[in-house]
Amino acid sequence: MAPPFYRLLIRRFQPLWRCRGLVGGETRDQTPGNESRRIALENGAFLSRGLLFAAYVFGSGALWAAEPEAVKESPAYTPLGMFAKALQLIRQDYVDESKVSYASLVGSALKGMLSSLDPHCQFLEPKDYKAVQDDTQSRFSGVGLVLTQKDGRLAVVTVMEGSPGLRAGILPGDQLFKVGGQLTEKMTVNDAAALLRGEAGQPVKLVIYRPSTKETREVEVQRESIKVTTVRDVKMISGEVAGEAKIGYVRLTQFNTTTAAELSSALEDLEKRGMQALVLDLRGNPGGLLEAAIEVAAQFLPAGSQVVSTEGRVASQARVYRTPENAQPRPAYPMAVLVNGGSASAAEILAGALKDLRRAVLVGETTFGKGSVQSVIPLQDGAAIRLTTAKYYTPGKQVIHEHGVAPTIRAVLPQDQERLVALQRREELLDEREKAEIAGFRDAQLERAADTLKAVVLYTAKNGTQEQSGAAGLRK
Repeated sequence: MAPPFYRLLIRRFQPLWRCRGLVGGETRDQTPGNESRRIALENGAFLSRGLLFAAYVFGSGALWAAEPEAVKESPAYTPLGMFAKALQLIRQDYVDESKVSYASLVGSALKGMLSSLDPHCQFLEPKDYKAVQDDTQSRFSGVGLVLTQKDGRLAVVTVMEGSPGLRAGILPGDQLFKVGGQLTEKMTVNDAAALLRGEAGQPVKLVIYRPSTKETREVEVQRESIKVTTVRDVKMISGEVAGEAKIGYVRLTQFNTTTAAELSSALEDLEKRGMQALVLDLRGNPGGLLEAAIEVAAQFLPAGSQVVSTEGRVASQARVYRTPENAQPRPAYPMAVLVNGGSASAAEILAGALKDLRRAVLVGETTFGKGSVQSVIPLQDGAAIRLTTAKYYTPGKQVIHEHGVAPTIRAVLPQDQERLVALQRREELLDEREKAEIAGFRDAQLERAADTLKAVVLYTAKNGTQEQSGAAGLRK
């Protein structure tokens, strides 16, 4: 039920709002299944109308004293009044009139309001909202860095394949000290991302610090329109590592609208080559679209299998996500999934489902622990807010957020070896010194996964068909 002052507001000012398009349901998202978005939009509309009322009252000095005591006792009365008073004073007295438009002041207030909640909440101006839409469709102009906050610094989680950042030699774990001449010390991830994006062909200077070597260097990177290929390094693992077993290898760099189709083609190729087991590498995968992770899971799990569930403050946020009932999973060949601290979000959802449903063993290190739901809710004039509305839970009811997904087999790579793994992934871009560094290097996590699968392939050969015992061997 609306607070008393809001009901009074409706009675007195509804005609004005109707004229201005603030009442009448224009903000509701009518897409099926978006009840939570509708509620969030209505709450936002309530807040904006309340602020308009407060600003009107403070600006005119009228009616305030005449409001009933029930209004003044509302918990929203004092904070909204304080906000409206501050807005009035800034508009009236701030020295630079060009900076005090309602659009800029309210936009700044929304940015502060959302960033105070958690690092993932954000006010998206129209250009930022369009960038988010382009990102999920696998196209945007930038340098290809995925960032996070670590120990008060902006750190690189992943460098996208084929990106300018990769060609510039930037590696996971590098810290970003400056972007375009601006210090990043007080920047959020979103602030830095906005500076890194731009028109294709435009350069941006970065100052990078590498903790492993204590080296600081400046690089100039040319922005490009990046088309992300999310499935990489499709191959059969060499006999030196796999022995007589035919073990396939696929690396997923992130999850977007093309991932499931790309993976399906890769698996078909490996199956034609006689693959008996699979290593799925999710190390350094920062996540992406939930729908894409479910589509990938459907290729390995029975139809109708629970992949993940969500729980939030309101009942509409409690949902269970399953593989489609008409999904056609592939043969149940044994699987190992490689994970590390750079595996986040959708990568953790997939890894958690495959682990809890005993479809694969996880090898490596505990994942990042980014398991909260961000709803992108459109506002007026092309803007939007990104709001945390729920948390993800694995099929075994393990919370992912701030905990991560623990591996079945723990295998830790020292930081210097993580750097060599990253160098291996960009071998065609290495100079002679770097090629000498990785010569003879063996990926201990990959070899541990291959050793596990070799044992399962042997078990399968002795005890039944792949369909009957391939997954069973991993449950032991």
